[in-house]
Amino acid sequence: MWTTLQDSQCELGESPFWHPQERSLYWVDIPGRAVLRTRGEIGMATVERWLLPSEPGCMAPARSGGLVIALRDGIYRAREWGGELTLLAGVDYDTRTMRFNDGKCDALGRFWAGTLNEAKDRPNATLFCLDARDGKAPSVTAMAGDATTANGLAFSADRRTVYWSDTAAHAIRAWDWDSEPNTLTNPRVFQQFAPKPSGWTPSSPVRYQGRPDGATLDAEGCYWAAMFEGGQLLRFNAAGEQVAAIATPVQCPTMPCFGGDDLKTLFVTSARRGRPAEEIEQRPASGCVVSMHVATPGMSVSFFED
Repeated sequence: MWTTLQDSQCELGESPFWHPQERSLYWVDIPGRAVLRTRGEIGMATVERWLLPSEPGCMAPARSGGLVIALRDGIYRAREWGGELTLLAGVDYDTRTMRFNDGKCDALGRFWAGTLNEAKDRPNATLFCLDARDGKAPSVTAMAGDATTANGLAFSADRRTVYWSDTAAHAIRAWDWDSEPNTLTNPRVFQQFAPKPSGWTPSSPVRYQGRPDGATLDAEGCYWAAMFEGGQLLRFNAAGEQVAAIATPVQCPTMPCFGGDDLKTLFVTSARRGRPAEEIEQRPASGCVVSMHVATPGMSVSFFED
């Protein structure tokens, strides 16, 4: 049974995470240029919005307080909610057509964020990793590329696998990961989905699974992919076998995360920007955060270390 979080509507919700100390859900509205969070028990929570100077693609909580946020032109640090934004690192790309998109921290406290080519005319998006641990100056390393729309970032609990999807290519990739030196090897396709059929619409009788957007992992090592326009989440085990498909009340789920004290509440952000009026009417939760209880808990959020 899905529940819609009140006052959570966004144009394009993304990057949700559960903050265990605050017992709050955080997420962003990318075109709305805002970070959102809940205050109080989820069933009766109020939602706060913090407006930003440009689009936030993704974010993560920081161990010493506040957030690390990837905006259009770089990665910033905010020491407190609504506080001053300090640039940690810029990147060398044309901000007129490129911006940051999906990202999160690994278990060692490094912040990873991928970019998105808004023109979608070539696969020039990159996955970056920012390391600011031990008080050293923040450094950014390009980890992977050859994508158009960076999404689906996830790290296995054993620190041996990194997942990263290219939504435009309908593909989820995987690498072997040596976490301490932070190297990726053995690139491979974890999942390849069929492209969107020509002329497809949500009311079309032609089957379309959707394309992989944001993702998370559960405690059993299974990868949960939000399938944009597919109206579902797909769950894959580490061997790449699909073990579940869960229909969502929104046509365009964008990213799942696990929360609640037991990490058994599955939260999913979604999109409504640019969607047909008929779809919005039939799926009024579009753009909202929806949630449901699940049997298998998820993995707790990883904090940025600086």
